[in-house]
Amino acid sequence: MFGSPFRKGRPISNLAMNQALKAMGYPGHVHTPHGFRSMASTNLNEQGWNRDWIEAQLAHVERNQVRRAYNAAEYLPQRREMMQHYSDWLDRCRAMAD
Repeated sequence: MFGSPFRKGRPISNLAMNQALKAMGYPGHVHTPHGFRSMASTNLNEQGWNRDWIEAQLAHVERNQVRRAYNAAEYLPQRREMMQHYSDWLDRCRAMAD
């Protein structure tokens, strides 16, 4: 999430993200903000990254109430490595498109 410049401690709205994509030339039927999350999740799962790390990165809530109550792990070092890998993958995609 991106922080709002107008509402301290709050994220920008979905509308702001949609408008930003539209300003970059991506109409709503081409890509949505949630589409980026879906693309990251799919790619990271296909590459074999730990499911718990992916779900934590996407801020998904554990459905199993017992597991949610007892697992407070944030996996920050692992998530940092995973997201660097994903960033490198995006850079390679961009380089191939150029």
